[in-house]
Amino acid sequence: MTKVLSPLRKRFRRWFESRLPLSDSIRLTQRTVYILPTRAGLMLFVTLLVLLVGAINYQLNLGYLLTFLLGGSAVVGMHICHGTLRGLSLHLLPPQPQFAHAHVALDVVLSSARNSVRHGIGLSVLGLDQWAWNDVPPQGSSTIQVAWQPLERGWHRVPTLTAETRFPMGSFRVWTVWRPAAQVLVYPAPEAHAPPLPPGQARTGGAATQQAREGGEYDGVRAYRRGDPLKQIVWKKAAHTDSLVSREREPQEGEELWLDFEHTGVTASAPSPAAAQGPGAHSATERKLSRLCAWVLQADRLVLDYGLRLPGKVVSPGSGEAHKRECLEALALC
Repeated sequence: MTKVLSPLRKRFRRWFESRLPLSDSIRLTQRTVYILPTRAGLMLFVTLLVLLVGAINYQLNLGYLLTFLLGGSAVVGMHICHGTLRGLSLHLLPPQPQFAHAHVALDVVLSSARNSVRHGIGLSVLGLDQWAWNDVPPQGSSTIQVAWQPLERGWHRVPTLTAETRFPMGSFRVWTVWRPAAQVLVYPAPEAHAPPLPPGQARTGGAATQQAREGGEYDGVRAYRRGDPLKQIVWKKAAHTDSLVSREREPQEGEELWLDFEHTGVTASAPSPAAAQGPGAHSATERKLSRLCAWVLQADRLVLDYGLRLPGKVVSPGSGEAHKRECLEALALC
């Protein structure tokens, strides 16, 4: 029976989500807030029914008093629970790019205009039982952060979110479903144990020029070894971090560091041990992009100038945060 209901439930969820508008901001109204009793609420209803039958059978005035007192409390709690979400405003902050298989932090700002505190509001990705809870102060706002894990590179729409509360008695569950319109860019997962950076390539354009060798284009780098000459140490790297790194050999004039899609050393018959899991993750293309991603991060940590060659796109040599983001974006959309 479960195997029959599961596809129907998934189909109904897809149909329901397709009817929701896409928006990064939403104000909850009576039309967008739903309420149903919880298991505890159903047990409370059964208990009240038993108390009422016993009071009628034995003509107990105190039984009537207890039954209607508990029933009235449940009704008041239902209205308070529904009002905790009704009128609340939710706004999704723009998500930052992230690597595949890493968790993307989704920051949602909850704003309230009423004069009382809204207690016990939870937020989660629809279908995941991973909730983040917070209170919203009177005429104020608070931020809730939920995590989402994309498995593939490229642009991904933020998944459908759900907010709920069971305050104050836990006998009713009030919830809403929200489809944000934002998208997040997912970079390839970097290879965990990538090989050293490739050697430098001959500079194009004729005569070689001395181009800021202090920050320069190196043929390859490695961890510092005792006995390395001082002139082989990358002092610019040492100034930014506490670790020493040595050049594999002296930087040569007329050479520059290029990270080339066609020269990663990855073959279809030798999958990388750090290749990401998922549909198509073990293809040669994905393994090459994973290695290039690791090289980009390594070159950026070493404060090197580097370029990137991909099918249909070339990123000129450079360095810095903006250059790194340009390269990672090119890898994500390759």
